[in-house]
Parts: sequence; structure tokens; C-alpha cells
Amino acid sequence: MTSGFRSLADQVRAWSDARLSLLLLARPDLATPAPHDSGQLAARAATRSSLVRALDQLDRCELSVLDALVVAGQTTVEELSSIVSADASAVRAAVARLEDLALAWRSVGGLRALTGVGDAMRGGPGTSGLQPRSAEPLSAAEIEARLAELSPAARALLDHVAEQGGEATTGSARTTITPDQATTPAEELISRRLLVPRSSGAVFLPGEVGIALRGGRTTTTRVDVRPEVPTTARAASLVDRAAAGAAFEVVRRIELLLDGWGATPPAALRSGGLGVRDLKATALRLHVDEPTAALLVEVASAAGLVTTAADADGNPAWLPTDLVDTWVEQSPATRWVTLVRAWLASPRMPGLVGQRDTSGKAWNALVPELADAFMAETRRMTLDVLAAIPEGEVLAAGTGGPAVVARLGWERPRRPRTRAQQVAWTLTEAEALGVTGLGGLASYARPLLAGEDPTPTLAALLPEPVDHVLLQADLTAVAPGPLESHLARQLQLVADVESRGGATVYRFTKASVRRALDRGFTATELHAFLATVSRTPVPQPLSYLVDDTARTFGSVRVGYAAAYLRGDDETTLAELLAHPASESLGLRRLAPTVLVSTLPIDVLLPRLRELGASPVVEDEHGAVHVARPDARRARTPRDRDRRPAGAAEARETARVAAVVSSIRAGDRAHAERPATAPAVTPGSSLAVLREAVDAGRSVTITYLDSRGVPTDRVVEPLSVEGGQLTARDRAADGVLTFSVPRIRSVRAL
Repeated sequence: MTSGFRSLADQVRAWSDARLSLLLLARPDLATPAPHDSGQLAARAATRSSLVRALDQLDRCELSVLDALVVAGQTTVEELSSIVSADASAVRAAVARLEDLALAWRSVGGLRALTGVGDAMRGGPGTSGLQPRSAEPLSAAEIEARLAELSPAARALLDHVAEQGGEATTGSARTTITPDQATTPAEELISRRLLVPRSSGAVFLPGEVGIALRGGRTTTTRVDVRPEVPTTARAASLVDRAAAGAAFEVVRRIELLLDGWGATPPAALRSGGLGVRDLKATALRLHVDEPTAALLVEVASAAGLVTTAADADGNPAWLPTDLVDTWVEQSPATRWVTLVRAWLASPRMPGLVGQRDTSGKAWNALVPELADAFMAETRRMTLDVLAAIPEGEVLAAGTGGPAVVARLGWERPRRPRTRAQQVAWTLTEAEALGVTGLGGLASYARPLLAGEDPTPTLAALLPEPVDHVLLQADLTAVAPGPLESHLARQLQLVADVESRGGATVYRFTKASVRRALDRGFTATELHAFLATVSRTPVPQPLSYLVDDTARTFGSVRVGYAAAYLRGDDETTLAELLAHPASESLGLRRLAPTVLVSTLPIDVLLPRLRELGASPVVEDEHGAVHVARPDARRARTPRDRDRRPAGAAEARETARVAAVVSSIRAGDRAHAERPATAPAVTPGSSLAVLREAVDAGRSVTITYLDSRGVPTDRVVEPLSVEGGQLTARDRAADGVLTFSVPRIRSVRAL
């Protein structure tokens, strides 16, 4: 006698705690909230929403095996292997995976699919379009004999029905006739049971007939062959150098981004995103294009380095968080790992920034809607494909990207529809972030994907930061390598970046020196700074530039009066007053060395600088007031706190262990409950009904009719979905629909 279980709930009760834990980890929706016992767990596993989530995890081979199981009904693994176009080992592996996900279970009559799987799969990828077998299936010999009796027109009609999904309407064809009475092709098929009529007036092609039409298989092509990914040879050292260079640039640019936003935070839109102008300004500051700037902004946000908070005026703005002060003190390799781990786990889609939605509105960076639940999975799967490429080979140019899309389409054929776009974004973003280089995965990215620490491998590839520059007579400074973070920030305050690359070139101008003076530097401090950081003597033209700028700096002073201008040089103020562009300043002379303006000081200062003046602000006592503005910080959101690696997995494992304990306690209570005790709660009633559907047995339900009168009915449940029980009522001798909330109790017969 074949061993098996009466229902999925009985099979789950026989599982070990370890196997039950694996099920709850693979299908986390089954554990929220915790089921009372295995019966309720099995009932929840058969709901359509849960089935759809589980089916989305299957590859094409597993979906095809499950589809064949739906078509075959109760069967064995050996018989299943004979009708699936795949190796027997692949079929066995797929069956084991389906059982672990509770999508298939071993009944007394053999292996069978979970109730509701067929409806959830219908018409989706990986399905053959074949219907389940008829109640009294025909043997292969009977099908061949009946196919041989068909006329050409009937055979053509049968092939057409098979190609169109196995369903058709009867039209005017009679359904209760013998082959001798058939006068039309449809009647030929119906009379020979090659098409089986339904009560709704439609006919369907039985699964055994569809398999016979396809040569004994559910599909005509193999389902266990994964698409190949074309590659080309390229030295691993070249890949590592290219990727490491990009990784270093990412760390440096995000540091510049945080410095800029800390001083002048951009405003947050009402939708919570970043404005188009602010994104363009950020791209200009970082010397990148706007798509790359959007990626860097999104990665910084995912890593918890920026968030929204109130600015000095109380308006929402994007500010660096207090995590930044810790992050900037770490090594470049450690900082890169923090950024990329956040990118891998993020559901954000920076590739959409700048594109337009269905209403024609452009997507902004950092808007909450710019997320997709499948994006993190696509990133991981794409990088896993690259990790499987042997060392010394990379994706083939042109054909590599589409091949990765085809591979992921085989791995996850059901979700999502935008998979091709997401794969293209992942490849582009991985190249920009330094995860890949020249089409291949960097060596330090492999331990990152495996959950190990890639910092030592990456640190060996990154250039050592230098602590000096080479000053030149043409008012430029050449950094012979990546500068130390503190030195780079100071130098960018005094000079402007002219070109980047292996050696960064900085140019000193009157405006850049004045910017340093505005931030609190004195001429003496600037001379000392330049002499300290340069390995070459300070050129005379640069010394003259610093002295000349400092000499005119502060010759005009602006004070708080709304506002006044005071200077020791009467000629300077006269020039300002006579300047053609000074009419908008509202200037008026009070004394030879004093002017007043109708503009507020925060508007007057930048306009004076546009006219070529170098004003400084003085306090209420007349002392010069220059200082670098403090970098602003926001509190790190609680959901962005960086916890130790593995903490989330440990919490999930502990939660699943608690759920398993709860289920086992419920199973013990179920075993001690009398067999005739009715199920009276909604959860227990659904569990009993699901078990009855799986086992094909009848139950007694106490049902409230439209007047609220309870009646006992003996029914054979066929399906439970959407709050409705579809069952065959013995008294009515037909299939009826019952509202589950009106069922007061359920008793198994």
C-alpha cells in the first residue's frame, strides 16, 4: 500500500522542526501572524495571495513540473518524470523544492499539487495550457485509437483547442451522443471524450489527451536548460583595477556630496523628493552627469547618511545625518562596503530618475514612490550570474546584457515585468559603484556577495592617499594621487578643481582665495597652509595672488542696520556708488566713508561680490566677523541604524523558532481534542475546510441562511477562496456557494 497523508496539515505535522522552519523562512507570510497549529498553517498556504508569492520564487523548470503535476493529478515522481521534458534528476530536484514550499504534498493516492495552485498558475509563464485530467482518464492506447477515428476537420479542431489553452464553447453541438450520432467535428470530439463538457456550457481538453497530442510530454521543448551567458576573455587584474578606481571615486564623491549638503542643504519637495535644480547643482558639484548624481544621492540615503529634517528656517531640507561624522573617519574600503551593502538591500530604482511616469510627470530622486519590491532581488540575482562567470572572463559586449536578462527570465519567469530594465540598471549602477569593471565582477565583490568581509581585498587595490601637492607657477596645484580626506576638503576650499583623473589639478583664483577668507582663513594662515602641503616652493605669483586678495578683502564692511557700508577708503565707496549696476542696491551716502542700503544684509552681500567688491561682515561692536558655517546634521532615522552584519538574520531565525514552538503547541492541543469536536472559530473552520478539500472528504457545516436560521448541511468542499466555499451539497445534488462568515461550525465526518 502506498504511504501518504490525508492532508497537507497531516504532512506538516510529521515534519521536523528544522524543515518547518525552512518553510516559514521561504514563505514568511505564513508566519505573520503566527498560526495556531499545522491545520491553520496549511489553510493559509493554500490562499491565493500566499500561493502567488510562492510561485514567484520558482524557476521555469519548477513551474513546469508543478504545471505537469496539476495536469496529471495524483501521480508518482516516476510518472511525472515521463511527461516533463527534462532530466529525471531535474524533476526530482524540482519536486523536492515544491514539497519544501508546501506547493505539493504526498497524499495517500500519490504526489499532488496543493489546492488552488492550478488557478493561481493559469495562463502564467511556465504553464503548458493543458487542463487537469478527466475524472475517468483514458489510457494512452485508447486515446491513440480514438484519434485515429477522427476526421481531418475534427483533428484540426482538436489541435486548435490544444493550442488556445484547452478550453472552448460547445456552440450548437450536442453533448450527450454516441460517435455514430456525431454530425459535426465538435460532436466527434465530445462523443469520444476527447473534449469533455462542463456544466457551464463549455468544453475542455483533458490533460491526458493534451499530453498525447504533444508526444507524451506537457511541453515540446526542454524546460531544464538554462540560457547561456556569452563571455569574452579579459584579465582579472584589469577588471579589479577598473572597479577599484570607480569604488574610490564613489567614496570621494559622496563625501563631497555630504560636505556640500551640510553647508547648504537642498530643500525637500512636498512629495519628499529632491528638486530637479538641486539635482543638477549636485551633479555639477560632483563633476558627474545627472543619472550618476541621482545614483549617488539614492545610495547615500539608503546608507542612512542623508535624511530630511528642518533647516535653519524650519523648512524641510535634505541634511547629512550624525552617522556621517563616524563614516568619514573610516578607511575608504570600509566606507565603500557600507555604501554597497546598502545599495544591494535597497528597493530603490535610481534608474527611473528623469524618466516620465504614465501621467507624463518626471520622476524625482528620493521620492518615496521610487521603489520596487523586486529590485533588491534583481540586483542580487544579476550579480550572482556575473559571479558564476569564471575568473578571467567577462560579459561579452553587446550580447552579454540581453543574455543576463534571458537567464533571469528563466530563473524567475513570473516577476517582474520590468525585469529587463532592472537588469540594465543593475549592470550600469554596479559599474558606477565599483562592484564590476569592464563587464566583469571584481574579486573583492565575490566575498561581499557571500556575506564575508571584502575590506582587506579592496584595501590592497586602492591607492594610498597622499598628503601633499605640487604647486606650479601657473597658479595650479597637482595632486599626484588621491589626497587625504581632510587635506582634500581644505584644498577645495582654497582652489577650484580644474580636472580629475590619476592626478587631480586644482586652480587658484581670486574668487577661490576670497572664498577661503570668507570661511575664516587669514593671509598668514593661507601662506602657512600652502607651504605645508606643497613639496615644491610656493610660486611667487600664488603668493602675490593671496596678498592682493587679502589686501582688498574687508576694505568695505557691511553691518546690521538694514544695511550700512563703511570703509576707510573714500574712493572705494565712491566707485560703488557710481557703478551702473548699483542702482538696485538702494545705496545712499551718509558720510564720506559710510553708505546705507535698503536691502537686507543677506541679499546685499552676494550682490556686492558680483560687483567685484570683497565685503566682510562686522558685528555690533565693529569687529570683523568671519567664520566658516557649521556643518548641519540631522538625527539618523531609526530604521536606518547600522546594526551588526547578521543581526537581521538572527532576529528572523529567532522569530521563526518562536512561531514553530507555537504551532507545535497547537498541534498537541489538536491531538488531545475529541475527534467529533466541531471547529467554531473562523481560523479553525477554514483549516478543516482546506483539509477536506485536500482529502476529498465530506464535512457537516452549520450554516446561517438569509433569515439567520442555522441549518446543518453535509457537503463535499471543492474550493475555498475569497471568503466563499464552493461545495457539492448532497441534499441539493448540485454545486453551491456558501459565504464563509455565515458558517458557524464545521465537523469532519
